[in-house]
Amino acid sequence: MKLQKRIGLVAHDNRKKDLMEWVGWNHEILSKHKLICTGTTGKLVEETLLKHQKKTNKTQIDITRLKSGPLGGDQQLGALIAEGGIDLLIFFWDPMQAQPHDVDVKALLRITVLYNIPTACNRSSADFLISSPLLMEEYEPIIKDYSSYINRSVE
Repeated sequence: MKLQKRIGLVAHDNRKKDLMEWVGWNHEILSKHKLICTGTTGKLVEETLLKHQKKTNKTQIDITRLKSGPLGGDQQLGALIAEGGIDLLIFFWDPMQAQPHDVDVKALLRITVLYNIPTACNRSSADFLISSPLLMEEYEPIIKDYSSYINRSVE
């Protein structure tokens, strides 16, 4: 991971307000990094950051908006993780409501574990991630060697 991190931001509908509060609270730190968000979350993150940056006279935001989660955005994030394009993920998911794309959510969380991506699924863990001194320095995560799996014999 380079000094500037590529941070994935996602929130289910019932958690978007919580994520926007968190983004507003952490806007100064987040503005130093590249943000990759799923659809509606990305629009709200951008609006929140612009509102806070107008107060501080900063205008630059590095944000990429993917498709909405249920329309493939979760899978796009997973693909970016597999390709080394995401350094950490903040995903405020709703444990109390069934999601039409639940299998995609599980696949995304699985891929974060597979590729050893720091992942926060609630505000407390997001607070710990954003306040870690590792966020502001280069970091090399240990990635498990899956070559034996890739090269296995299948009959």
